[in-house]
Amino acid sequence: MLKYYDLQLFSEEKTEQPTAKKIRDTREKGQVPQSKDLNGAFSLLAVFAALSFLSDFYVDEIFGFYHFIMNLTEDPIFLYSSQGINQLLQEVLLTILKLSLPPLVVAMIVGVLLSYMQVGVLFTIEPIKPKLNKINPLKGFKNMFSTRSLVELLKSLFKAGLILYVSWTFITSRISEILLTMELETGQIVLIMWDLVFGVVIRSALILFVIAVFDFAFKKWKNKKDIMMTKQEIKDEYKQSEGDPQLKAKIKEKQRAFAMSRMMQEVPKADVVITNPTHYAIAVQYDSNLGDAPRVVAKGQDLVAQNIKRVATENEVPLVENKPLAQGLYKAVDIGDFIPPDFYEAVAEVLAYVYTLKRNA
Repeated sequence: MLKYYDLQLFSEEKTEQPTAKKIRDTREKGQVPQSKDLNGAFSLLAVFAALSFLSDFYVDEIFGFYHFIMNLTEDPIFLYSSQGINQLLQEVLLTILKLSLPPLVVAMIVGVLLSYMQVGVLFTIEPIKPKLNKINPLKGFKNMFSTRSLVELLKSLFKAGLILYVSWTFITSRISEILLTMELETGQIVLIMWDLVFGVVIRSALILFVIAVFDFAFKKWKNKKDIMMTKQEIKDEYKQSEGDPQLKAKIKEKQRAFAMSRMMQEVPKADVVITNPTHYAIAVQYDSNLGDAPRVVAKGQDLVAQNIKRVATENEVPLVENKPLAQGLYKAVDIGDFIPPDFYEAVAEVLAYVYTLKRNA
């Protein structure tokens, strides 16, 4: 007779969807799909939008700093004094802070929001933990010339070339305006230059955004593929979370054996063993110090019943055959429980019979 086996059980191919635990573990390790190009595109666009919105503020600050320098240079003696140098340094630092803080804040907020949209709430230091394999020169050399590094290099060259081409095309289309700046005033020149720069930035950001969308989709697909699991990995994870089935079976077997041993130790203490006579055996003990009703100290079926009767015979515990009572007690009463009121009369008759036998013996 032919037997059929599932050969996939022996396959190491990752054909199974990742479990919730695998997804959670990979997230904790920082292995999540995220496109840096998407953050860069939106951050670049947001920063220049903020600069455009705050253009009046920047013009006022720059001209204010210019007038401060002009006023300071009118008094060379004060300028080269310690007080003048301190005042100049303070003004320079304050101006740099005023001009750089708005775009930095905007870039940080946009970066955090985009990271949250792509990854969600995730805090882990796993990616920055020092690892010995990272300082291995042979592994580092291998990574430099890996397929992934080659793809990243080609992608960077493609982005740089595309942005350069689009920027050059845009600037050359405005070459006539650039040539006219030689005849214009400073304010008009600044406006034209700003318009050119902003146009280049907008086009660069759009290119980065389009590339980033495809890049994020690819990384999401790649990450999902990388965390796929083999059938063996799923089995191993189940064993780790639920325990080895064979080990659990052995533990249960030992527990049953221990419970059986304890139960058999109680049989000699019984007053009577009520039998079926072959299929059931229930050992009953009455002790007024433990309660007002008799108690089942052991019970069993088939082979266990035979062992109970054997131990009872060896310890001179009477065996009384009562099929309905044996079956009823076996089904209704657990080991260690007291006899229910429904069985009081029947059990009392059996105990009375046993006590009579002992008195006449």
